[in-house]
Amino acid sequence: MAHEHDTGYKQLFSHPEMVRDLITGYVPGDWVKEADFSTLERINASYVSDRGAHRHDDMVWRVRMGDTWLWIYLLLEFQSRSDPWMSVRMLVYLGLLAQDLIDRGELVGGRIPPVVPIALYNGEPSWHAPTEVSECFMHAPGGLQAYLPRLLYHLIDEAIRSTRQG
Repeated sequence: MAHEHDTGYKQLFSHPEMVRDLITGYVPGDWVKEADFSTLERINASYVSDRGAHRHDDMVWRVRMGDTWLWIYLLLEFQSRSDPWMSVRMLVYLGLLAQDLIDRGELVGGRIPPVVPIALYNGEPSWHAPTEVSECFMHAPGGLQAYLPRLLYHLIDEAIRSTRQG
């Protein structure tokens, strides 16, 4: 049943209008006002790690911003249960996406374009897992906190019809 729900979401969010509405309705930030959503384009989201493991992300899109092409890639993860390791999964997905962008030469000024990782949660009860990957690691001894990985993903929790960051 969860697989059927996931498939329904994938079909729903395969349309640029639905992705636009999701972003404009639930993702904060001034960048949303600058995005030209008429340019939304779905990107191939199948990646292979250096070890040969395949990763098929749910959805990846890009959009033009302002007067220049600034690529924004959206990772959408459709979840039906709170996953305590979602932050770690998002870190891995983002790494695979970043490596793919580097390999394809889709850099902006020699840098990886911004990525907005989004988890869309439709389960019960409300989401309780960390949305910042550093919270998945134990407390680091003095001076080592700076070396913990950092990645914040945006959570849209349908059960409470709100969003949460961090």
